[in-house]
Amino acid sequence: MRDVVEIGLGKTAQRGYHLDDIAIVPSRRTRDVDDVSTAWQLDAYQFGIPCVGHPSDATMSPASAVRLGQLGGLGVLNVEGLWTRYENPAKVLEELAGLGEDARATKRLQEVYAEPIRPDLIAERVRELREGRGTVAVRVSPQHTLALAPVILDAGVDILVIQGTLVSAEHVSTTDEPLNLKEFIADLDLPVIVGGCTDYKTALHLMRTGAAGVIVGIGGDDWSTTESVLGIRVPMATAIADAAAARRDYLDETGGRYVHLIADGDMQTSGDIAKALGCGADAVMLGEPLSLCEEAPAGGAWWHSAASHPSLPRGAFEVAGEPLGSMEKLLFGPADEPDGQLNLFGGLRRAMAKCGYRDLKEFQKVGLVLDR
Repeated sequence: MRDVVEIGLGKTAQRGYHLDDIAIVPSRRTRDVDDVSTAWQLDAYQFGIPCVGHPSDATMSPASAVRLGQLGGLGVLNVEGLWTRYENPAKVLEELAGLGEDARATKRLQEVYAEPIRPDLIAERVRELREGRGTVAVRVSPQHTLALAPVILDAGVDILVIQGTLVSAEHVSTTDEPLNLKEFIADLDLPVIVGGCTDYKTALHLMRTGAAGVIVGIGGDDWSTTESVLGIRVPMATAIADAAAARRDYLDETGGRYVHLIADGDMQTSGDIAKALGCGADAVMLGEPLSLCEEAPAGGAWWHSAASHPSLPRGAFEVAGEPLGSMEKLLFGPADEPDGQLNLFGGLRRAMAKCGYRDLKEFQKVGLVLDR
């Protein structure tokens, strides 16, 4: 039974845990690191590492998304981002990278994202992704899915990601026709990833829409301001474990339909990734860590997709820092610093080997301990 704490007369709160609150417990067996596999599969698409690129313009351009795919991950391009608003956003990205400690950074983000989305550029960017010969995935927000879906589908993507800060299967509106996720997904002939969500019930309802994957979390990191703006904070260890419990129940409910969980938030190091997968995730969505590679289109600057919202931005602008190395070095090393920011998936492989697990499905059973 989950701990429930009385925070005042008549009001209780459930206790939740962040990834920093837990640690992995090795088992009686260890394994050679060369015998460990980090591969996973979403529908018909196979990936060498459980890494999904967060669809921020700071990290995901057509070129960097293709590069991530070449290295075994899944790059996701935001079709509501700069790459579908500008023929060539290179100058805009260069300006943003050079903002420094500019107090107008958020206002400037709002200004550059005020440019309208061009359907012809959506088709062009999908074509560029397709030329990379990898899995083509794009992100669209729930509120713009119905309007942009025809263009996206005509362009020919492999995976559609419907992502907002928080997404539910039961959106209520008295002014607009809400997106019916279950009906929308049922009409498609491609896998759909939906999210984010933060609790068992929402995860279960999103699975019942027919989604192939569910994003757990809201991309929370040191630069997210969702808590200060909306009062929402996600304890990722608990959120992932709750979503994994929903998946188990959904497996029983459907007789074996497996929905993949993608953890988004609270991850900076290889140890964070290992703990997220140990809690039950199948893959992780990386944002800020990928901004530190040489291929990042914003030159080391970082911002969330919601940071440019025209009326309620939720995310601070991070000043560009020096790259730590190539994307390959970031993902696979070699690391020349001992802080876990480099060789992210080499670190994951080592953690799996130290605990005796040969693949990601087995590693989800690893023991955990509260250490704070």
